[in-house]
Amino acid sequence: MLPLLAIVLAIGSGARTLAGEEDAGRLELVLAYPVRRRDAVLAKGAAVGLEVLVFCAAAYVALALASPTFGLDLPLGRLAGGVLGVGLLALLHGWLAIAVGAAWPSRALAIGIPAALAAGAYLVGGLHDLASWLDPLRVVSSFWWVGQAPLSNGVSWWHLLAVGLAAAAALAAAGWLIEHRDLETP
Repeated sequence: MLPLLAIVLAIGSGARTLAGEEDAGRLELVLAYPVRRRDAVLAKGAAVGLEVLVFCAAAYVALALASPTFGLDLPLGRLAGGVLGVGLLALLHGWLAIAVGAAWPSRALAIGIPAALAAGAYLVGGLHDLASWLDPLRVVSSFWWVGQAPLSNGVSWWHLLAVGLAAAAALAAAGWLIEHRDLETP
């Protein structure tokens, strides 16, 4: 449930930043300040990142405190790796929502496209062992990259780096996209 909650939080926040503000007619006012559009998008991406960081830190503390209380025996290092993977998944999909909002002024698209990609990645990442025809697609699944069982198997740090770089690429694309399109007024 933790990845689902984090991804929903990040997609909602990411969609609200550009597409939501443009739908409400507030984005023109924000971008009228003497700040480059790209820098405004990076600041909005940092705000989504901070929100995800606070969520993941709270989840880590809650799970670390619950582990001895309920006899979960969660190794703190693996728990940190798993929560980091959840945070990177959330950032990837949240920053994808910002990129979609930068490309099109539709909040529905900014929510729907990253949510559909997350659902598809979850299905491919979870079912590729059961359906052999999905096995070649596993490398495009962000869930496969963060690992299937990080609390028992640990995480591959270079896989997490790949997800982090994909998230950064999505935010960079958002900055480029917002620079190259006209804003719509409601």
